[in-house]
Amino acid sequence: MSTSIDQAFIKQFEREVHESYQRQGSKLRNTVRTIGDVKGSTAIFQKVGKGTASTKSTHGMVPVMNLSHSAVECPLQDYYAGDWVDRLQELKINIDERQVIANAGAYALGRKTDELIITSLATVSGTQEVSDANTGMTLAKVMTAFEKLGGADVPDDGERYAVVGWKQWSELLQIDEFSKSDYIGTDDLPFRGTQAKRWLGTLWMPHSGLPVDGDDIRSCFWYHRTAVGHAAGSDVQTDISWHGDRAAHFVNNMMSQGAALIDDTGIVEIKCDETPD
Repeated sequence: MSTSIDQAFIKQFEREVHESYQRQGSKLRNTVRTIGDVKGSTAIFQKVGKGTASTKSTHGMVPVMNLSHSAVECPLQDYYAGDWVDRLQELKINIDERQVIANAGAYALGRKTDELIITSLATVSGTQEVSDANTGMTLAKVMTAFEKLGGADVPDDGERYAVVGWKQWSELLQIDEFSKSDYIGTDDLPFRGTQAKRWLGTLWMPHSGLPVDGDDIRSCFWYHRTAVGHAAGSDVQTDISWHGDRAAHFVNNMMSQGAALIDDTGIVEIKCDETPD
């Protein structure tokens, strides 16, 4: 009996893990600035300040904007998600079971990717906070956050995103301006397809991994893509090795990634009470 998985099986398994991660593993990776194939232990994101336009005299020199430049370092960390597959169990594996194992590894790494991004979002300063300890997600809170983003000149260019907890998502569904076609038309109703929708020029989505403190106050975030950076030294990889002493293969999924706050003026934290009734 062979003591190694067929090479075709390995290649297909690796492809399935990678595809599962890309398709379902991370909700937030595509909502922030991303750098891939990073060489070394850190990535650098450039931060550029606001420019100012000025006039010039006839034949005079064109005034320079004197943009401020700074660099934000994003350290990378290595993450692993592995499991054992008994050799005799392998003989019973069919393609559906293999997909289950592939999805499990991809989901674990995807949750870690989102955790890194959410941790960076949560470092936003207190001045960018909308809070009322006695209420959940309300229209008033949304409008206050909307004003903060506009007042900070955050671009309204279709690259704004908002992530909320599931409790806050259910509260949004009870706001007419969010959920009724009289306000948003029929194309952006939140009850069609997956649980994500556009509202106020922003893609809103629920997420189960947002931080909650000891007083049951959930932190939700409304941000622009350029406010947070995500870097990958290595995207998801899979290694399958045979261990005779265990009569099993070890399936190891791994990646090297990191995330960093680039510009907190592009983020508003909305704190919502979700104390159980």
